[in-house]
Formats: sequence, C-alpha cells, structure tokens
Amino acid sequence: MPSFKTEVPHHLGKEQAVERLRSFLDGVAEKYKDQVSSLDGNWTDNILDFALTTFGFSVTGKLTVEEDVARLDGQLPFAAVAFRGKIEKGIASELERALS
Repeated sequence: MPSFKTEVPHHLGKEQAVERLRSFLDGVAEKYKDQVSSLDGNWTDNILDFALTTFGFSVTGKLTVEEDVARLDGQLPFAAVAFRGKIEKGIASELERALS
C-alpha cells in the first residue's frame, strides 16, 4: 500500500499537544461525519494508532506527538493514490488547527 506523511510543528510541548490531540479523532468524526463511515483510534502514551474509512477507502496510520512536532505516517489503498496530496494537506490543516 502507498504511504503518506505529514508533519506539523508546534510549541506546546509533548504533554499539552497530546492532550489537545486526544479529542482530535472525535472532532474529525464530527466534522466529516458525511464523509467518514468508520473511525477508530487507540492512544498509547504519545502515539495514536488509527484506522478510518472514507468514500469506501480504508486508511490506517500512526500519529506520533513529540516535543515540538506532530508526525503522521499512514497507508492508503492504491485506488486513493491520486488523492494523496489532498489527504496530506487536509490532515495537516486539521492538525495545525488542533495545535494552534
């Protein structure tokens, strides 16, 4: 499966950034409820493992929150490769909003 990545710098420190992002999935689920049919996530310390289904595509990934950056690495189905840039930008925008 093709991968995608995005990084968002922040000045919050790891603990405060994790606290803000813990509700991130809930916000995504609410904001994109017409586009996301399934969304699951599990936090372990500063790492969120997640899976979602949107427009019939399954996307999986890991969000790692560090002292000054939130880094997301994910996997897309081959059929969604054409949308990789849009997906990366959309996720980065949501992360920036959550961490601002």
